[in-house]
Amino acid sequence: MEWFDALILGIVQGLAEYLPISSSGHLEICREILGLDLTGAQSLQFDVMLHVATVLSTIVVLWREFVPLCRSFFTFRRDAGFYYVCKLLVSCIPVAIVGLLFKEQVEAFFGGGLTVVGVCLLVTAALLSFAYIFRTRPLTLRKAYEPRDITWTDAFVIGCSQAIAVLPGLSRSGTTIATGILLGDKREKVAQFSFFMVIIPILGEALLDIKKMFGAEAVSDGGTTISVLSIAIGFIASFTVGCIACKWMIELVKKGKLIWFAVYCLAAGILCIVW
Repeated sequence: MEWFDALILGIVQGLAEYLPISSSGHLEICREILGLDLTGAQSLQFDVMLHVATVLSTIVVLWREFVPLCRSFFTFRRDAGFYYVCKLLVSCIPVAIVGLLFKEQVEAFFGGGLTVVGVCLLVTAALLSFAYIFRTRPLTLRKAYEPRDITWTDAFVIGCSQAIAVLPGLSRSGTTIATGILLGDKREKVAQFSFFMVIIPILGEALLDIKKMFGAEAVSDGGTTISVLSIAIGFIASFTVGCIACKWMIELVKKGKLIWFAVYCLAAGILCIVW
């Protein structure tokens, strides 16, 4: 992989991680277009580093909310911030189970062509459409519907949707936000919760892979090499674009504009299947 390829992938990751269009799916699309032949393990390891960059961008953009949450949790204050973090931990249970028990099966989906990506993009489009039709649109029409704060049960259900969204093409942010909206949660609260809940699993996966990735100068398999320079460039690009996209996405969710991303995912999914 050349540094320019890593730059493109980093930009795509930073943008697609927050917009409900599937970062993993678009990374697969970019690899197909760029002609990058990475194995499932290589692809997943590089994606993890890009995801770490967007996690850091989440912390930077939402630092005013993030710091008080950390202070409440680590000092055991038992206030709203403490229980909010506990809900985040509950939401991580399903994806932790998937990561521990089905990691090899998940890796098999990466680098396996665009058919799976296309189908999952269509599922993402359907979820976003349902969220708009059953929740967002009634709210804009001033019908009887009072959004609520995220409950413990909601946190677990949203976590289950995040676990399913490990498949390339199934948008993690789109799936979790749409699930929260369908459950009746406040849109801006769901968006923030969705961005926070990915921090723990991504950093956990990164810690497991960091020795493997930086124990040598590069990750190599079958003649395909990902240099440390390429990883660094992809990381910086993903972080920079992620900071911009995070702010943008929060505003879009507040305004209920996700239906347009459903249209995009529908078109992209069809194109992937045809390709």
